[in-house]
Amino acid sequence: MRKSLRLASIDIGTNSVRLLVAECDGERTSTVDRRMVITRLGEGVDDTRLLAAAAVDRTAVVLRDYRLAMEALKPAGFRAAATSALRDCGNNDDFLNLAASILGETPEILSGADEARASFVGAVSDIDWEHMDETGPVLVFDIGGGSTEIIVGNRRGITVHSVDVGCVRMSERFLTMDPPSPVAVGRMESYIVGQLKPVIGALPTQGVSLAIGLAGTVTTLSAIKQGLEKYDTDRIHHSHLSRAEVEDLSLRLASVGLEERKRVMGIEPGRADVIVGGAAVLRAIMDSACLEGILVSEKDILDGLVIGVYREMAGSVE
Repeated sequence: MRKSLRLASIDIGTNSVRLLVAECDGERTSTVDRRMVITRLGEGVDDTRLLAAAAVDRTAVVLRDYRLAMEALKPAGFRAAATSALRDCGNNDDFLNLAASILGETPEILSGADEARASFVGAVSDIDWEHMDETGPVLVFDIGGGSTEIIVGNRRGITVHSVDVGCVRMSERFLTMDPPSPVAVGRMESYIVGQLKPVIGALPTQGVSLAIGLAGTVTTLSAIKQGLEKYDTDRIHHSHLSRAEVEDLSLRLASVGLEERKRVMGIEPGRADVIVGGAAVLRAIMDSACLEGILVSEKDILDGLVIGVYREMAGSVE
């Protein structure tokens, strides 16, 4: 049995900044502390290609809190990664320097492919691979704020793709009215399908034995479906969403205004304005890949990053 190490990862995303401190043996993670704060770092980036000063300030506050949390829990190593918003903006150097001064390490801007690989490693870290190898490949998708990563594979290899459709990007681009107009929602859905369908069609999705959905859109929809009065990781992780349930929730959320969406149990107040865009991405994925249902996972890029840190550290002492 491999020695377990306490490690940490930070995911600086378009919509939220998240922290994981976990015990890891190189294959699996056991959560010690997992946190998420919506800072909307990518606010306006789709239009301006620049990080807004207020968004940077919000994110810096959270990074300082996460640094204190890590100091208290004493991980043996950690990795900070940034994704779509930092890939797309033209002033990321200033943010990276600020983040490095707070964390003591410069966050790495992941390519879409690297983000996808880490998400896949995290998502499959607690499934039965022996069973998966006997059936078909696994499809994993991660709906972020600025992009969506889609991965198909097994232990022998994976195929990855990153598409610039995410809950924040789509909401800012198409959903300017409250509640969103049916015409705007229809235009958004047509655009998303046009971006995703060719990509998914080119991936080896035939015979997929399991589809796993990651990130806040998927977990929030699961919480709403279950009628949770507060967020419950144990009930959300490895829950299921059917295509019919996703469509019903999507139509329900798109038909009401922002304040009503905020009152729906399970929605983080900071996610209510982008959940319609995220649900549209999820529907397009399920339709394009002919999925009748998906497995909802709390294990994601954070766990993949921690596993990567473990393997790097183990390799350095072998």
